[in-house]
Amino acid sequence: MPLSGKLQYLLTSAALAAIAPLGNAQSPISLSAAQAAEGQSAYTQNCSGCHGRDLDDGEFAPPVKGSAFTAQWGGKSVSELFQYISTKMPPSNAGALGNATYLQVTAFILQSNGIPLETATLPAAGPSANGRPRVPASSSPGGGLSPYASLIPAPPKPNPLDKLTPVTDALLQNPPASDWLTWRRTYDDQGFSPLKQINKSNVGQLRSAWSWSLPPGANEATPLVHDGVIFVHSYADHVQALNASTGDLLWEFSRPVPKNGSSFLALVKRNIAIYGNHLLVGTSDLHVVALDVKTGEVAWDHEIVDAAKNPGKMLTGGPLVAKGKVMVGTVGQGPGGNMIVALDAATGQEAWRFYTIAHPGEPGGNSWNGLPLDKRSGASVWTAGSYDPALNLVFFGAAQTYDTGPLVHPSKEPGVTNDGLYTDTTLAFDPDTGKLVWHFQHVANDQWDLDWAFERQLINLPVKGETKRVVVTSGKEAFYDALEAATGKYVFSMDLGIQNVIASADPVTGAKTINHAVVIGDGETKTVCPHAGGAKSWIPGALNPDTKILYVPLVESCMDLIPVDPGERGFLSSGVRVTIRPRLDGDGKYGRFEAINLETRKVVWTDRQRAPQTTGALATAGGIVFDGSLDRFIRAYDEANGKILWEARLNDVPSSCPITYSVNGKQYVAVVVGNGGAHAITWPPLVPEIKNPSGGGAALWVFELPGKAN
Repeated sequence: MPLSGKLQYLLTSAALAAIAPLGNAQSPISLSAAQAAEGQSAYTQNCSGCHGRDLDDGEFAPPVKGSAFTAQWGGKSVSELFQYISTKMPPSNAGALGNATYLQVTAFILQSNGIPLETATLPAAGPSANGRPRVPASSSPGGGLSPYASLIPAPPKPNPLDKLTPVTDALLQNPPASDWLTWRRTYDDQGFSPLKQINKSNVGQLRSAWSWSLPPGANEATPLVHDGVIFVHSYADHVQALNASTGDLLWEFSRPVPKNGSSFLALVKRNIAIYGNHLLVGTSDLHVVALDVKTGEVAWDHEIVDAAKNPGKMLTGGPLVAKGKVMVGTVGQGPGGNMIVALDAATGQEAWRFYTIAHPGEPGGNSWNGLPLDKRSGASVWTAGSYDPALNLVFFGAAQTYDTGPLVHPSKEPGVTNDGLYTDTTLAFDPDTGKLVWHFQHVANDQWDLDWAFERQLINLPVKGETKRVVVTSGKEAFYDALEAATGKYVFSMDLGIQNVIASADPVTGAKTINHAVVIGDGETKTVCPHAGGAKSWIPGALNPDTKILYVPLVESCMDLIPVDPGERGFLSSGVRVTIRPRLDGDGKYGRFEAINLETRKVVWTDRQRAPQTTGALATAGGIVFDGSLDRFIRAYDEANGKILWEARLNDVPSSCPITYSVNGKQYVAVVVGNGGAHAITWPPLVPEIKNPSGGGAALWVFELPGKAN
């Protein structure tokens, strides 16, 4: 409670005697041991009945000694304490003791709490307009504390960085329920948390615990949480460590944006990784840096690709760390395609590199219609991979190529195809060596920009009477394939009914038959569902490993592929441009959140709404699933029936993945917002009435239940 010259009570002549003229100003009031001695008698007579003779055992009022005192008064000025005592105490006769006595009691309380009186001063009284003396003011005319207003020492805040432990392989393989250690919490990309303090019965009580403004700009980042510290990567290579229960900033790191400029996509990152004592971060200049988790200082810095020689290359996904290797994929349309690079987690030195475009003369190299390497491009790696420790395999997805023109018509050369490996492919590697163990191309020769480049989720499912570890993944079509994780053998497909590109999948091989009506090249406009923004996109689904139910955020939309004039390239080099449109059978609802049982392959429930979905899903053992949408809402759904149990309006569009964690037994839910990500800029033409901030609202929101931890 700040003091000002407006206070209406007076210093006694005894107090004013301590003030000596100092030019036009006056000296501060100092407190003394003699005053403290007098104050003890005054306290015993007037205050001990409520606060206790020893100041810390009061029966009717809070203690004024020890932790209770510092919790209330730590960090405040001595003037504020004096003001409170002199105007509020004793409650039955407030202000009646005289300011000399109140100064003495103030000195006694400070001395009893171990605060040296020689450091305790009050500002001098200001000049009086009516000849009456004023109580000392606690703030200067400029608005800050007076230089003479000494502060009562605040109790030291616990710093969670002091107790931060190294993140080991064992910890990543079996993370504590309280932490969120990888992009999807666990290596299997399930996006599931075993926390259940927040559940169906109480999720409706969720409230904001704290929020933190992030550097302005688009934001798709998923934070990590370890030992009570939350780490978040935001627009243009800013990384911050915060106290996960209070939101206090612990450290921050910022890397200059490349001088040659970067597109906004290059400045948006989706995830970071943590391993040992390092936070692993991809940067806009195509480096991976290891930051000390306790200080934010750079431990090592390794260039993945020379940015100057590779314009358009980006690191927008993020690293996966397994078996001491930091693995990260590039995106972009430069000649020769993209790559997955593994670095030694301790030193940053390169361990291996795999090119996601098959090179001539190598396996799959004859699948590019005879094109030389410098005419092959794409196969971007948009998100981090997943990992199965038992199989010692990592799984990444590679996207399509935008340079579709040279692949439209197949070559007549024997042994040459236009499949375009390894586009739209699941790649399984040995993380130790980078050896490709198996691959499965979901759609060959993608002419529609419908990437199969998203999360590879791992789960145990019954396959022909035997439990198998399978990889489940979908392209933008919302058409899922399941493969045996050990071998890549096809298991089944599952079409969620939004697309019109894939007519069928071979029940034995999984090879796709394409709907002839969407095949381009005849000069006619093609209506293709979904739009290139994806029915399913990089925002991941969540999978409950106990119920085998998959929760998927989807968008219902279509596009027209319109031939361009001769000589024009268009969006795709096959000569078409893209326009967004509603489905022909649409009803004005575009957002779709769906639950599918992977054992039965049946839809459990579907929630549809006007606003497109824009966040990844989060499932928890509390029986609830979280997801967010373009209208700036984050919602909690009943996992059993899709009923909305809670929702909150945020300040900006959530285009990231919600997470949950706990600190000291209290569970929190967190989500990053920041307009401008891929989903946030794709869907507004469908819903022009939904108005959102144009930028600058990036923030981290954290929610909690009321009350203390159980």
